[in-house]
Amino acid sequence: MEKQISRWNKWISSLLLMVCLLLLISLFKAYLDGKFNSLETLQRYIAGFGWMAPFILTAIQASQVVFPVLPGFLGCIVGTLLFGWFGGFWCNYIGISLGSMIAFLLARKYGREIIVKMFPGSRYEKLSSWAAKSKSYSFLLFLGMVLPLFPDDFFCYLTGITKMSIHKFATIIVLGKPWCILAYSILFSAAS
Repeated sequence: MEKQISRWNKWISSLLLMVCLLLLISLFKAYLDGKFNSLETLQRYIAGFGWMAPFILTAIQASQVVFPVLPGFLGCIVGTLLFGWFGGFWCNYIGISLGSMIAFLLARKYGREIIVKMFPGSRYEKLSSWAAKSKSYSFLLFLGMVLPLFPDDFFCYLTGITKMSIHKFATIIVLGKPWCILAYSILFSAAS
């Protein structure tokens, strides 16, 4: 039974990695084609997928956490403009939450090396030693997920190498992430 579970975990991990790789390649091609040069080009790119557009936005938002190249609020603006504040909120919330979980799991699987490669510099060294010693890390992580402009992507990866359980991390993401995204959605909807 344990061997079968281990085989399923390897299969699911491989499939997830392949999906992420295919998505990364297609997003990189779109980036090279200038689809992410401005809010308007990104909006046209996503709208071009028709009925699949909400799924594409959700995937892009998940990807921007795993591969932190695009700022997340850009997807929040596009989601609100294309699908209204309610639809945009759900696409962004689901995508960013999934991306956060994937980043956590990648760090859990590949360790410190993936973080150092993705986020070079001394920031990792300072924050990882602080996170390992801090008794209030969970609270500060939750607070960071609620607040705008917090370096969420980095902290999702960083948390993956701490002793925090995946259940506790998922709870922090599910309960902390919607507030900032909801505020962005309502703000961008009112401004449009």
